[in-house]
Amino acid sequence: MKIGIVILVIVLILALVLGSSFVARRNQMAIKREAVNAAWSQVDVVLQRRADLIPNLVETVKGYAVQEQVVYGEIARARSALLSAGTPAEKIAANGQLDSALGRLLVIVENYPQLKSNENFMRLQDELAGTENRIAIERRNYNQVLQDYNTYISLFPNNLIASMAGFPRNDAYFKTEPGARQVPKVNFDYPKNPGAQTPAPAKPAPTPAPAHP
Repeated sequence: MKIGIVILVIVLILALVLGSSFVARRNQMAIKREAVNAAWSQVDVVLQRRADLIPNLVETVKGYAVQEQVVYGEIARARSALLSAGTPAEKIAANGQLDSALGRLLVIVENYPQLKSNENFMRLQDELAGTENRIAIERRNYNQVLQDYNTYISLFPNNLIASMAGFPRNDAYFKTEPGARQVPKVNFDYPKNPGAQTPAPAKPAPTPAPAHP
């Protein structure tokens, strides 16, 4: 009888310890998943901000390069895909397409130095540059938080608890594809007269030959 009671007490203690561990680890997973959601919300805000700037920027460039319809179409399609995407993975894919299209737009801008005199373009360019910096910061933070969540649920015995409690791995990372993030830097400090060439230095006059007597 006493042995049975002892065994029952041991079983109850083990059940309490395991149950407490299960609850604690599950709660930690929930906290980390909410951190991922919060980090993504910040990314979403800056992606939306950039999407709002793009139409005005494109319209300004069109005033100088109306013939570049292919690039404008690519930007419009990528922006539409970004705004209609429903999941982080879909938005990340659409954002990659938009990055590439904007890179081609900046190449076009380099061919039109007169855009420097357009105050509206310069203001939009500054706002876009600031937004790009925010995107870089927020996506880096998001990737770090997501990596922390995925690492935590991959450890033993967390992986067993994650499987039972419904915490799947999330692989919706921002990934840098070869060449995808190599957006060209645009230098708007053009020379005053781009067509002028630096004159070659004057050749020294030949030394006259000495006179013969």
